[in-house]
Amino acid sequence: MKKNVFLAALGLLAFACTKKPADPTVYANTITSEELKVLLYKYASDEFEGRETGEPGHDMATSYLQDKYISMDVASPYGTDDYLQEVPLERQKIPEVQLTVNGIKATIFDDFIPSQNVNVPSLNTNQIVYAGYGIDAENYSDYSNLDVKDKIVIIKSGEPLNADSTYVTSGTKEKSQWTSGRRARNLKIDTAEKLGARAVFIMDPSAHSYYAKYYSKLIETEYEGRISSVSSDDETFSFIISEALAQQLVKDINTNDTPQTLDVKIELSIKKNADQFNSHNVVAFIQGEEKPEEVIVISAHLDHLGIEDGDISNGADDDGSGTVAMLEIAQAFKAAIKDGYTPKRSILFLHLTAEEKGLQGSKYYTDVNPIFPLENTVANLNIDMIGRVDQYHEDDRNYVYIIGSDMLSTELYDINETVNEKYTNINLDYRYSNKTDPNRYYYRSDHYNFAKHNIPVTFYYNGTHDDYHKATDTPDKIEYDLLEKRTRLVFYTAWELVNRENRIVVDKAEKTK
Repeated sequence: MKKNVFLAALGLLAFACTKKPADPTVYANTITSEELKVLLYKYASDEFEGRETGEPGHDMATSYLQDKYISMDVASPYGTDDYLQEVPLERQKIPEVQLTVNGIKATIFDDFIPSQNVNVPSLNTNQIVYAGYGIDAENYSDYSNLDVKDKIVIIKSGEPLNADSTYVTSGTKEKSQWTSGRRARNLKIDTAEKLGARAVFIMDPSAHSYYAKYYSKLIETEYEGRISSVSSDDETFSFIISEALAQQLVKDINTNDTPQTLDVKIELSIKKNADQFNSHNVVAFIQGEEKPEEVIVISAHLDHLGIEDGDISNGADDDGSGTVAMLEIAQAFKAAIKDGYTPKRSILFLHLTAEEKGLQGSKYYTDVNPIFPLENTVANLNIDMIGRVDQYHEDDRNYVYIIGSDMLSTELYDINETVNEKYTNINLDYRYSNKTDPNRYYYRSDHYNFAKHNIPVTFYYNGTHDDYHKATDTPDKIEYDLLEKRTRLVFYTAWELVNRENRIVVDKAEKTK
């Protein structure tokens, strides 16, 4: 009897030693246009009412995704039958603000736009800090000789030029991340916050004009509020202010770039107006066999725009296409595991809420409550719109935009290129993969919240089309052969990342001061 057991053990050992390496094409081929179509016609149907964050259709979508993972026997990272990560959010309505400058009362919308919804019972001061353009870069800083801790800081939009008309931070005539737009404003506000500022007043005439008109129209309707992350009363808050108010604070602000402390009397109070609620990310997990602590995150946002004027925005491409792609990728990995090929590293499938509300689901995951430590997160592969063709590729359907793969890790870029050349032969278009792209796609989907933590990312994207953010973004418009091929590219890239011997190296990390 013992001899038979010994021989059987030898047989198993021999089998293990002669086991062939896995062929990823076998499992990539389980990703089919037919299955993707069935999934998407369900997920982007009227049944889910446009999947708007905070609405019943969104909860239907999270339940659907949870049930799909249970049926595929893909585990929850919590080790339970719960696949939901609670994400606290709030509907921020217009706060009550009282602001006087040197005894003169300022008027909301006409003079300032409150950007945060916080409670500030009383903030009175006789001094403010003028920080010029509010830039703090390696080669130029408006904060070199300023103490802004717990102070009200006033800054202005834009970026100064050198004598040769190049921008000071880049040394070129290309706009930098500090120059203009929402990204620049947020960067400047974040910079002041890191330096300890209590509040930031930013003069941005074009933004002030836009938001003044926007909110004036909203208050004529039953404005339900802007969905955002839950604000803390002690966080740095900001106002976008008019040029007229800015000149009350700094008389020569348009011509004076010199940072300084100024005697200005400000009396300010803010009464928060917001209702809190909980939304959810959906999370599923495949544990790695050899290096389970190292995690690849594959993501797509599960929400869309809901119902407007009676029309359901189904969001088939945005981002139903990325959502069903993830389900097929999970199924492909499970097929490999069934054949005895468990990945070396772990995979987290992360379906994100409130992307359309400012990347809130991914922000919560990375900044507040990562399920797995960010230092153990190897890379993020983010899929947001991969089912259509944009105007630039009507004669070249075989493409996908790749954004961010070369930003932080040379190896990630090389891997994406290599697996594509070996398996899928898609034309990889990198035209938007730069930080100065005026469309700002690098900053506009959930991958960015990983990238800002120096986690390598690749964003897969097909570009906009006539149905983008419209009720006409429906499943019948999707080109399922392209969706299949692009999904397989993501799978092959993930396969290489989880099974390669060494973790990819971050060799282009963002420098912080």
